[in-house]
Amino acid sequence: MTGIRRRILVVEDDPETAGQLVESLSTNGYQVDLAVNGNEALSRGRSAEYAVMTIDRLLPDIDGLAVMQRLREEGIVTPVLIVSALGEIDDRVRGLRGGGDDYLVKPFAFAELLARVEALARRSATMVKETLLRVGDLEMDLVSRTVSRRGREIKLLPREFQLLEYLVRHEGRVVPRAMLLQHVWDLHFDPTTNTIDVYVGRVRRKVDDRQAYPLIHTIRGVGYCVRAPR
Repeated sequence: MTGIRRRILVVEDDPETAGQLVESLSTNGYQVDLAVNGNEALSRGRSAEYAVMTIDRLLPDIDGLAVMQRLREEGIVTPVLIVSALGEIDDRVRGLRGGGDDYLVKPFAFAELLARVEALARRSATMVKETLLRVGDLEMDLVSRTVSRRGREIKLLPREFQLLEYLVRHEGRVVPRAMLLQHVWDLHFDPTTNTIDVYVGRVRRKVDDRQAYPLIHTIRGVGYCVRAPR
């Protein structure tokens, strides 16, 4: 998950400003996605992991604050830098109270924006490393022991949580049944037992049913793999 720290979503409808931000951030080592309106920002913000989002207040369809508030209501905790021409104290207070983590007034020096983005990215990386695991739109909070997809909580039993956590920690890699038996159950007997299959089946129904895409994949004859579409 090391590359995720450097991924950023820029929400900006002005073509010139958007182009400058994308070019400058890319030059400084970020993988940049661009959303040019509120609906696109909601779609991207829900479906991908970002170290930081920069959101313009004045968007053509949905106000930037409304976009941010909807994402927060759905459990998206990505740090947000609000970038806006609205620079009065009341505007800044509304933005920060509405869920923003920082506020930058246009016009701005890019060096200042980069410094603020880097500060938020460090905060985001620390938080994810210490308390959160994410794959696609699934989030596991290791402190509260909760699981959610797109902000909707998924109730797992303790052993189910352990199983999913182990798979998520090995995102993108095939985990053999024997390894799951050893590390989740602390057992070392014949891996052909159906204990693993039964538990994975339960977790899969809770995690993947009625979702946009499956996360838990069976690798026939070997084991299981958790991965999200690229």
